[in-house]
Amino acid sequence: MEKFGRSQSIKRVEDVRFLTGQGRYVDDLAPEAAATAFVFRSPVAHAHITELDVTDARIADGVHAVLTVDDLLEAGLDINMFAATVENRDGSRGAAPDRPLLAKNKLRYVGEPVAFIVAETLNQARDAAELIVLDHDDLPAKMDLTLGGPLVHDDVPDNLAFDWGMGDEAATNAAFKAAAKTVSLDVGDNRIIVTSLEPRGCYAEWDGDRVHVSLGGQGVWEQKTAIARALGLERDQVRVTNPDVGGGFGMKGFPYPEYALAAHAARVIGRPVRWMSDRTEAMLSDNAGRDLTSTAEFAFDESNRITAYRVHTRCNLGAYNSHFGQFIQSQLFSRVLMGVYDVQTTWLHVEGIYTNTTYVDAYRGAGRPEAIYVLERLIDRAARELGVDPVELRRRNFIKPDQFPYATSTGETYDVGDFNKVLDRGLAEADFSGFAARKQSDAAKGLLRGVGLCYYIESILGDPSESAKVAFNEDGTVTIFVGTQSTGQGHETVFASFLADQTGIPADKIFVLQGDSDQIAQGGGTGGSRSVTVQNNATLATVAQMTQAFTDFLADEMGVPASEISFDDERFRAEGSNLTPTMLDVADMAREQGRDDLLVHEARAKLEARSFPNGCHVSEVVVDPDTGVVTVDRYTVVDDFGNLINPMLAEGQVHGGVVQGIGQALTEHVVFDEDGQLLTASFMDYALPRADDVPNISFTSEPVPSTANIMGMKGCGEAGTVGALAAVANAVQDALWERGVRQADMPFTPHKVWELLNGEPIAAE
Repeated sequence: MEKFGRSQSIKRVEDVRFLTGQGRYVDDLAPEAAATAFVFRSPVAHAHITELDVTDARIADGVHAVLTVDDLLEAGLDINMFAATVENRDGSRGAAPDRPLLAKNKLRYVGEPVAFIVAETLNQARDAAELIVLDHDDLPAKMDLTLGGPLVHDDVPDNLAFDWGMGDEAATNAAFKAAAKTVSLDVGDNRIIVTSLEPRGCYAEWDGDRVHVSLGGQGVWEQKTAIARALGLERDQVRVTNPDVGGGFGMKGFPYPEYALAAHAARVIGRPVRWMSDRTEAMLSDNAGRDLTSTAEFAFDESNRITAYRVHTRCNLGAYNSHFGQFIQSQLFSRVLMGVYDVQTTWLHVEGIYTNTTYVDAYRGAGRPEAIYVLERLIDRAARELGVDPVELRRRNFIKPDQFPYATSTGETYDVGDFNKVLDRGLAEADFSGFAARKQSDAAKGLLRGVGLCYYIESILGDPSESAKVAFNEDGTVTIFVGTQSTGQGHETVFASFLADQTGIPADKIFVLQGDSDQIAQGGGTGGSRSVTVQNNATLATVAQMTQAFTDFLADEMGVPASEISFDDERFRAEGSNLTPTMLDVADMAREQGRDDLLVHEARAKLEARSFPNGCHVSEVVVDPDTGVVTVDRYTVVDDFGNLINPMLAEGQVHGGVVQGIGQALTEHVVFDEDGQLLTASFMDYALPRADDVPNISFTSEPVPSTANIMGMKGCGEAGTVGALAAVANAVQDALWERGVRQADMPFTPHKVWELLNGEPIAAE
């Protein structure tokens, strides 16, 4: 790591700003003269609109505009939001019903935007909303994941959004017929509300020719394209910025109606417009996560080798296709379908279903946690039914080190891995051999203890290319322009320290600029654990270009051929010359000679292959059978992230991801009633994990450097969540198994666990 980052746990420099209240978020930056927007939303899940009268609202005190879909159409806007579709098994495309910026003719979920009200103050906008007359003929709500039922879209039969498959169905079916033993399991993966610390918000400014939209997001370029398309503008007429962002988790990666609506409203009224959702509004309108059911099956030979894997999944898309909604449980799920196991005969069949709920898209991990959850729940069940040790069953089926690079059945190529080594370290760190004694001790107290193992692998995703620009400023500082976007991960620290390590420029003189489409022409944003790997790869390319340019310049200054000049990550040197300038020294020399062309350097680089983080999670839970309360008592992670750039930041990412996994497994439970009303629309009803729900999390690195990038690193942002779901769920199932409970699904709330233990039917919570 001497050349490519020294793997130092440097403290986050941005935390001083955040912890002292100096952060600058969207709502802090909106112009003082901005009018305030409020969104009038559908109160019902499914209905035909018979009347929408905003006359009184438009003349209410302080109101500047009330926009409906008819107003948008009259102004020439493209009201239909883009969403990608997959290719169905029969070669057709997935359904692509219109998703309007504001409801048109029909209401399809509680919280759907119906009118956009702009007033002097938020209270005036809210008061005006009370004057809107919305009459509608109610329709039955489609709420389950069966085919058929009330049609969410009249032109989508059976509410089937897509019917997608990957693998060899015939060969897989044949392998099951020839199997010595088969095991199957139904697995539910509950819906999640993302609940980022900072809700979504934006402000928009129109100067007569261009619009500037500032929003809390995970990148600016998708938003720029969406806003330009909606408003009928050229892309260079739109500037999008991301200031400080308080959490994203995938949910803030996509366009939403409010951003284009605020931009149009600013153009209509000739003033800046600001909008910020409150918590309940966010719970109603933000992309949800997960929400799928799967039937998974293994075929085994006589020696307990897996010979085939078959999965049938139905996933909830909500009322519309979100930006990448159709891809999450299909293509992204398939990226790690078979996990770390050497099985080539697989078949994945996924059906996407429309329901009268908020749309569903990426949530931390985006398809990979869902796939690993199904796989690792099934392998634990298989071990029980086969009567073998779950650790040994995993070992028997691992891909071996000498099989890498390994081509998976779904078209991925794992570059490297040593899963047995990581598993051994995980079991040792978790004191796995001491579990029996801890279980016996708890049993004496009337408590149930269970242990759960998950061995995960995940794939970094997103744009494999990125650019980095380095500019030397007159005041002696340096700015690095990056195409990713921090939403709380510590990018300012890691990108500055990495550039400092490669150039010798002091890190406290390096400033990271991100999230501005005017200053950074192209970028991939943040998502899919791509940021540090892809961005630092681009930084290396820029440093190489900069070093060569400075070397050529110094050849004349030193009086030696450029080929004799070396750079040792701190200074340029040449035998026979007394000059040993730093990068900053060379920049000063170039400025003095009017060589402004040497003060800005930019390069773009592309990763030719993905990296595949993997690791072992071991969870121990204690269940109180009298109350149903589940406590995660011990949690151990051993990860192979390859070479770590900043171990402390990596550990922090793992901790955060594990906590989100524990939250989904134990406390977070989205509930709709039969009419589509969200019953968990506040923190009084939707239970995020708290400090006492989470134990100390042990993290250890057991690296096998990646060959997919020059730094040998693997992404870490989502890995904690990918492994946590199955580790906790398997532990709970282990604890309940001795009491005869054979099917236990998340979330393991006290009510659900108590009813499972007492043989009672589980009522709606």
